[in-house]
Amino acid sequence: MKKVAIITIYGNINFGNKLQNYALQEYIKKIGNFEVTTIKERNTDIKSRIKRLIKKIIGNNIDERTKKFIDFNKYINYSKKFYSRKNPKKLDNYDYYIVGSDQVWNPKFNGLSDLDLLKFTNSNNKISYAASFGVSNIDNKYYNKVKEIGKFKKISVRENDGKKILSDFINKEVNVLIDPTMLLTNDDWKKIMVKPSNLNKNTKYILTYFLGKLSEEKMNAIKKVAEENKCEIINLLDKNSSFYNCGPSEFLYLEKNAFLICTDSFHSCVFSILFDRPFVVFDRDDNLKSMNSRIETLINTFNIKDRYFSKSINNSNIKHNYKEAYKILEKERLKSKKYLMESLDVGDNDE
Repeated sequence: MKKVAIITIYGNINFGNKLQNYALQEYIKKIGNFEVTTIKERNTDIKSRIKRLIKKIIGNNIDERTKKFIDFNKYINYSKKFYSRKNPKKLDNYDYYIVGSDQVWNPKFNGLSDLDLLKFTNSNNKISYAASFGVSNIDNKYYNKVKEIGKFKKISVRENDGKKILSDFINKEVNVLIDPTMLLTNDDWKKIMVKPSNLNKNTKYILTYFLGKLSEEKMNAIKKVAEENKCEIINLLDKNSSFYNCGPSEFLYLEKNAFLICTDSFHSCVFSILFDRPFVVFDRDDNLKSMNSRIETLINTFNIKDRYFSKSINNSNIKHNYKEAYKILEKERLKSKKYLMESLDVGDNDE
């Protein structure tokens, strides 16, 4: 059994990050006889050390939400040790290394580290799968870092902007592929889905999940459509809401059963499509606006531009038909499958 290492962002606070990690792991196991391990990474700077020390002093005083994220970790095969992002050691014992997905190369999030660029190994089997810079452009000062990606066996990114960034730095084929979460089917996701204990059976709700700031005008539009359709509003990031304590498995359930989803989150849009739910996507109005590129790629790829918010939310937003999008999804899945099978040297007879 060959061994595959996944290098992605490690943490216990972001739904999309956990779910894409799980999805890539499971899909690799589907296409071949692989042992898949996600490398646990940590920063080694002074600030990070202080934060870890504080957590150690606090001990088990962990909030309910974090506990559920930690509980979700049982679905992911993690390395026993943590590895430094800046100077990883003793990691050269895998047959393949896959970096991605998520914003592993975002310089604003300390991306482009030696770990994210797989500089710790001389292996010829360095691969990226739907890796993301998370931004639309990148400063030339990162040239020496980005050119390391040119040493990869196979390269794929998640956004068109990522492909453009790489074309300015390296001379190698770059594929734009779907996020790992889209490789798994509804049935796959149902296996790890959990109904929130505080959600009443007959509750009709609009799910809101905003990582950026939301203007009063946009919030009023959501409240208006909620009143018109007699819906509750479940705000996943409202710390005063009992739903704030949801983990990734409950997030899946809330996405699948919402009357409508309002969001600026890439992965919230992804699961709206996968679960055949109507959604309205909002541009970010704050300093995270540059991160809209991943949603633009998603919307354009699946030809669902009617999902964008425009002054108000009406019946045309609630009505949805993803028939064409699902045809595109099947083609994109085949493209991703071919890419991963070639990257991992899996023959057609090995499925």
